[in-house]
Amino acid sequence: MKSKPRLKLEPVALPEIVAPEIMESAKRSMVDAGVRPLLKCVVCSGEATPGAEQLCWVCRRLKISAWREVDQQAQVQE
Repeated sequence: MKSKPRLKLEPVALPEIVAPEIMESAKRSMVDAGVRPLLKCVVCSGEATPGAEQLCWVCRRLKISAWREVDQQAQVQE
């Protein structure tokens, strides 16, 4: 059984949704307002909270849970 011939589609140029002038104005207003860029989590690259650790809330909770488990295991071994 023969397969149907596939149509060759040519790429279509999409119009810009937001004008470059408006984007540039928005970027400048963010810098002027003192908005800091989002930090990325060093573990999962999610949105991190500002601080020394640079971890997202999920990775921070996992780290805290892991510390608790290690502490409990150390107490049981003693």
